[in-house]
Amino acid sequence: MSDPVLIVGGGPAGLAAAHSLATVGQKSILVEKEDRLGGAPILSGYAKLVPSGEWAKDAIGGMVERVEQSGLVDIKTGVTVSEFSGNPGAFKAKLSDDKSIKASAALLTTGFTHFDSINKPEWGFGTHQDVVTTTQVEQMISSGQGVRCPSDGRKPKRVAILLCVGSRDRQIGREWCSKICCTVSANMAMEIREELPDCHVYIYYMDIRTFGLYETGYYWRSQEEFKVKYIKARIAEVTSDGDKLIVKGEDTLVKRPITIPFDMVVHAIGMDPNMDNLLLSTIFDVGLEPHGFIGKQNAYGALGETSRPGVFVAGSATGPETIDDSIAQGHAAAMSAFAIAQGPMKDAAE
Repeated sequence: MSDPVLIVGGGPAGLAAAHSLATVGQKSILVEKEDRLGGAPILSGYAKLVPSGEWAKDAIGGMVERVEQSGLVDIKTGVTVSEFSGNPGAFKAKLSDDKSIKASAALLTTGFTHFDSINKPEWGFGTHQDVVTTTQVEQMISSGQGVRCPSDGRKPKRVAILLCVGSRDRQIGREWCSKICCTVSANMAMEIREELPDCHVYIYYMDIRTFGLYETGYYWRSQEEFKVKYIKARIAEVTSDGDKLIVKGEDTLVKRPITIPFDMVVHAIGMDPNMDNLLLSTIFDVGLEPHGFIGKQNAYGALGETSRPGVFVAGSATGPETIDDSIAQGHAAAMSAFAIAQGPMKDAAE
């Protein structure tokens, strides 16, 4: 039998990869540095997922359960990979718990890091308690407590969602579009309006990028059915008058300054490279792309290839990605790794 495939990261892409390998009878070792599987959707308490509308705890939780019940997946939580060497079909790795393992191939599904809004202080996060992030609102919704102002627990009457916080901003070194923030924000605005029909929700944007088929179901539906208001603007700052949060900026359609009071301001935070990527690139000897995500080769050969033969990558480790596409990439990269794993067996048979 060939050595197992090493999968590093237990989020949607890693779970998909482990399941794919199990369906073809290939063993894998799934290493996750946190104490449980599920990645950001579970660890950060996401609510309803785009575009399925399923609760993260059910959708991703089901993926976790499926992998945990598989006899072909050796799950190791609370550990990391400290050393990695060898060649395709014959890799060796050492884990942080001093365990050494053999692997036929490796798959990096190490995900991303949420942008820290502290790096955008002029927009009020860390200064005003009722300036929160989309992740915090997701947690409010998924916990069942509902959307509330953190300062005093009241139901907000007016909410602003500010797009591109930590995305498309050269001044703070984030030149990339985080891809999913517009759609997630439109979905969140509808959830807020559904829970709090008397709450007015405004989305401040530079451009709307509800790409592909999401335009109808999120951008237009949020406006036409849920009466979410969109303001094309450049935000200058978020301050407080002692009672309300004040969003100041310029309406770029009519070229005039606007100042609107709100009860809650939400930062639609972007996707940063995993903070461990420099270390991962050193351990696995793989290249990073210019922004710091794990670099991948073109998709015309084996899907998910990195700069090192036998080491593959999938999901948001390569850049901002949707959950559905991360899952698809995990399945595809698993088959690329499976081809490596089968190589020694074919050679032996011949």
